[in-house]
Amino acid sequence: MLSFSAWGGGQPEPLGVSWIHGSESAMHNTDPDIQVHWHGEHTVILRQDKAVNYEAPFMFLLFGGSRALLVDTGATASPELFPLRGTVDDLVAQWLGRHPRDDYELVVLHSHSHHDHVAGDGQFADRPRTTVVDAGVEGVYSFLGLSTDDLDRPAALDLGGRVVDCIASPGHDAAAVTFYDAHTGFLLTGDTVYPGRLYVEDWPAFRATIDRLVAFAEAHPVSHVLGCHIEMTTTPGVDYPIRTTFQPDEPPLEMSVEQLRDVQRAVAEIGDHPGRYVYPDFVIHHDGI
Repeated sequence: MLSFSAWGGGQPEPLGVSWIHGSESAMHNTDPDIQVHWHGEHTVILRQDKAVNYEAPFMFLLFGGSRALLVDTGATASPELFPLRGTVDDLVAQWLGRHPRDDYELVVLHSHSHHDHVAGDGQFADRPRTTVVDAGVEGVYSFLGLSTDDLDRPAALDLGGRVVDCIASPGHDAAAVTFYDAHTGFLLTGDTVYPGRLYVEDWPAFRATIDRLVAFAEAHPVSHVLGCHIEMTTTPGVDYPIRTTFQPDEPPLEMSVEQLRDVQRAVAEIGDHPGRYVYPDFVIHHDGI
């Protein structure tokens, strides 16, 4: 039996990692195609190289007793340029080497349906014992058991002794889902909340989602709020221009519940007035929808 005891709050364990952040010249890029960071024994955070795609999204691999969960597949389809399948296969093999199983599954889900989070799906199409869940609303809601009639009711995905809560999070994208892992205390917020530009597709839905996430975080021990990009600099209110491929002055990926509340306060302050709103740790783009 494996132990996946829940993180009990208190002082969160720091991620303790310096992320790859691109190179001044693509010709002199020395970053790996995918950076791999083990956070404890059963959790991996991955980041795509900015030389492969400027979006440089983060992905998350969570190991349970009977199956693993991969959240997002990055911004590049080509396994030659972006060997996500090979990387994940190697990580699964490493984990199984320490925790042998006769049969082990992989579930591929997504924080939302935008291209830079689903591009690598095809790499897993022929992988044995693997379920790649369609990233659209119908596919993900059906698989998880979420309901459009009751967005405040999370679904639960059991990985085998490690249960991940799945929270409907429309606003940035109709199919957005936030994942909460009690084992680490991670609240995986995709492109809904992260240190960067928060683009809002549906303002009322986004406002309701932020309220939903704050309420959830206040009722559960959250160690870190982890989105899928870093676009801010360490200078408060200053973000890197879009398509930047070298970001040597990045803040940490991890945000706090208090910063999540900052987003909630910002949303209330903005109201229904479209525009670009700059805050110290993020920028909100309200398109008026």
